[in-house]
Amino acid sequence: MNPAFEAGINIAIKIPKGKYEKTVAFYRDILKLEVSERPIDNPTVSRTHEVKFGNNVVWLDCVDNYTHSETWLQLTVPDVSEATSYLMSNGVGVCDELEELPENMHWIQDPAGTVFNLQQRGGD
Repeated sequence: MNPAFEAGINIAIKIPKGKYEKTVAFYRDILKLEVSERPIDNPTVSRTHEVKFGNNVVWLDCVDNYTHSETWLQLTVPDVSEATSYLMSNGVGVCDELEELPENMHWIQDPAGTVFNLQQRGGD
């Protein structure tokens, strides 16, 4: 078993509520990037803005209970179940309690605590 991990286009920055407005303004008004607020229905994220960042999308997520920001990355695989089994056999467990996810996706972390969203690659 050797799943093909690839970086996805989505990057999420989890931002404490007290720093959220200034962070959105930084991307929109100082960097002059394309920034749009998007509706969200998530128990841990109260607001989100989509930022066009080259070929990637940066999601600025307002989280009321954080004291510092965190960057979360997307990983895509052909088969989530196979990749999850592979990761678990290498001592990497899922941590789906971090934030609500659709079925067939998982949260994992590297040893430094960086969070990754593991999901199936489109077209595979």
